[in-house]
Amino acid sequence: MIDLEVPRKFRPLVEQARGMAEEVFRPISRKYDLAEHEYPRELDLVSAVIDGMSSSGAGQGAGASSSTRAAEGEGEGEVAAVGSGRRLPATGKVRNGSNMSSALSILETCRGDVGLTLSIPRQGLGNAAIAAVANEEQKARYAGHWAAMAITEPETGSDSGAIRTTAVRDGDEYVLNGEKIYVTAGERAELVVVWATLDRSLGKQAIKSFVVRRDNPGLKLVRLEHKLGIRASDTAAFHLDDCRVPAEDLLGDPEIRIEGGFGGAMQTFDNTRPLVAAMALGLTRASLDLTTELLAKAGVSVDWDRPAYTQSYAAARLLQMEADYEAAHLLTMRAAWMADNGKPNSMEASMAKAKAGRTCVNVSLACVELAGATGYAERELLEKWARDSKILDIFEGTQQIQLLVVARRLLGMSSSQLK
Repeated sequence: MIDLEVPRKFRPLVEQARGMAEEVFRPISRKYDLAEHEYPRELDLVSAVIDGMSSSGAGQGAGASSSTRAAEGEGEGEVAAVGSGRRLPATGKVRNGSNMSSALSILETCRGDVGLTLSIPRQGLGNAAIAAVANEEQKARYAGHWAAMAITEPETGSDSGAIRTTAVRDGDEYVLNGEKIYVTAGERAELVVVWATLDRSLGKQAIKSFVVRRDNPGLKLVRLEHKLGIRASDTAAFHLDDCRVPAEDLLGDPEIRIEGGFGGAMQTFDNTRPLVAAMALGLTRASLDLTTELLAKAGVSVDWDRPAYTQSYAAARLLQMEADYEAAHLLTMRAAWMADNGKPNSMEASMAKAKAGRTCVNVSLACVELAGATGYAERELLEKWARDSKILDIFEGTQQIQLLVVARRLLGMSSSQLK
């Protein structure tokens, strides 16, 4: 089994995130699972710590807000991969490692609680969207703000290209009209990154993303969802009614480009899907560690030097699940490394998200089963983690969408050729 190593420069960050998971998130996890929609005040201190780390340079890449893509072909030589001392050829050296460090830190905090991780101020998925496609002036202007991301709409599901929310230019403003659902941190965030189309007849190429202030009178909160899991995180539904947004708040290039126009918007997913995969890895790791501990107390332990078929069912299942975890871990680290080195990683990001999301669901449910009555009861967090896991196989593109993206890339087919 591969012994994965954390790059030396990221180890202090990982240790800080691990301490946060164990000392802050884990103790209050059940409290905010039961108190759905109540804001976790403890996160204000966590946010202040992250800000302090970032300003000192010690926490570079801590959170989604710092996930940026290197320019393709930047630098030359080779870099160390996360693994057993292996080195990978690169067209560009890692300039900042922001995607890798974000994935590593998010993995650790999600060992504590996924919902609380999603609720850390100024670390929303909208921040990752801004980092992915905004110009330098916009990045500076939105720095320090908490941004949610609004993509999904009623009846459009996972097809981002079918977005119906419209944006019509009116002088120095755009007027947005439509509906958005399942907006993570939508109520609490200061900004909402809204995906809308400039011209429905042009399909995907006309879709752009706009930064809308949460206090904009045209952005109306319809409801907060009651959910199976990640209850510490608020999930909102909005109605945009003649929502006027300054033209300067359209992220990136305002021009409609027939060739590759949708690609700029989709770069958001290339950055955020490895982060969601890292969330799934964190929950998977927590489930495996606790189940291994509980089984050891019951006299069941894994012998790593013996074949699975010579051991008990529980030990064999743990061996299998550990192997799945390692595979998902490698895929996630590769996708993050590629983003840091300016390499196209759309297929790899989808591979990581698909594998990590499915592994998370399968492992968390299996751990509940292996732990018996203890796994099903609320005296341990295993049942909560099983509920939390399902969303990690859904948001940022469902399992089926990820497999479709991978198939298109492998076969060299477009979205119109393979649906």
